[in-house]
Amino acid sequence: MKAIIINEPGDTTKLVHTELPTPSINEDQVLVQVKAISINPVDVKSRAGKGVFGRLKEELPLILGWDISGVVAQAGSNSGLKKGDEVFGMVNFPGHGKAYAEYVAAPATHLALKPANISHEEAAAAALAALTAYQAIVHNAKIQSGQNVLIHAAAGGVGHYAVQIAKHLGANVTGTSSAKNKDFVLSLGADTHIDYHGYNWGESPYSFDFVFDTVGGDNIDNSLEVAKTGGTVISIPTGLNEAVTEKAKTKGVNGYFFMVSSSGNDMKVLADWLAKGYIKSHVSESYSFSDMDKAHLQVESGRTVGKVIVTL
Repeated sequence: MKAIIINEPGDTTKLVHTELPTPSINEDQVLVQVKAISINPVDVKSRAGKGVFGRLKEELPLILGWDISGVVAQAGSNSGLKKGDEVFGMVNFPGHGKAYAEYVAAPATHLALKPANISHEEAAAAALAALTAYQAIVHNAKIQSGQNVLIHAAAGGVGHYAVQIAKHLGANVTGTSSAKNKDFVLSLGADTHIDYHGYNWGESPYSFDFVFDTVGGDNIDNSLEVAKTGGTVISIPTGLNEAVTEKAKTKGVNGYFFMVSSSGNDMKVLADWLAKGYIKSHVSESYSFSDMDKAHLQVESGRTVGKVIVTL
């Protein structure tokens, strides 16, 4: 099968196209013939030696990637799936997902059936990014109807799902982005838009029950500025360092880092919401498998609206 590996971390020239044996499966797994792969910031960071590379480096060469949508080519006896089923999900995150390949051996418990009304591209998009938003908002923040929620980078991969999920749950949603993406953020269902360029968070008139920080760095401090006492700030790109955690405590704010993990049960909820149109994937760029380097460069730019997809 076609696959892309890295033998060492570095720039996009380290993405090596090769041929590998098709993986075998156990009784709890399915062999998925991949139709679409979603590319996330963690893919790019891991390729460069950051992200989850440190967890996986003993397994070099690595096949990067975690988000897939495709067709079951072979089903384990205990998988609950059958040959021909269309499935999607985030495989083995934060372990070795091995998604940059024609075939992926995936635990059935990490997958859901793909809704018939969405494409493989839209399904692959709604794996790591949508799961991150879902797990942060539903399991961690436990958002309630009527609460005020701030989503940073609301036009991005995780952000555009977070806006839709929070809105579906009845929250009052404010999203940040550049001015050029204001209409897109509002079209997702956001009630209010903030242009983050030059915005004075210290003098902001808003206060939020939950702030979802998908940017990190100095933005954690901005988030704490507008979080209500007793509110929650969750950061996904950079762990809340000790200084910021202390700062959160002095403000009476719950501040912590969160990392998504594979869950077929959560994927099934997302599949239902996608089928019913409660949430939608916005795919802004689609590349062929042979152009994986271009897909990485697009994600690396930090300017992607919605999601970047690679098709096979």
